[in-house]
Amino acid sequence: MSAYVIVQVTVQDAAAYERYKTLAAASVAVYGGRYIVRGGRTEVLEGSWRPARLVILEFPDPARAREWWGSVEYTAAKEIRQACAGTEMLLAEGL
Repeated sequence: MSAYVIVQVTVQDAAAYERYKTLAAASVAVYGGRYIVRGGRTEVLEGSWRPARLVILEFPDPARAREWWGSVEYTAAKEIRQACAGTEMLLAEGL
């Protein structure tokens, strides 16, 4: 069963976030993940949700997504992101 990591990001330091994106992409690939959405334009169809930046990652299963999030490969990137952006992140199981 696929798993999706859905992230709402508010970037406060664009230069640092660019470093994060490079490191994060390499770590995602190691765990079999791929980007489905990565900061493209969004349009509100209903409600009041207006994320500044939206990212959706797909992993083969929830276990791989959790492994990636807690991995050595992602640690440096995660520290940069946590220092330069506000983030809401969740893991959703797919069908």
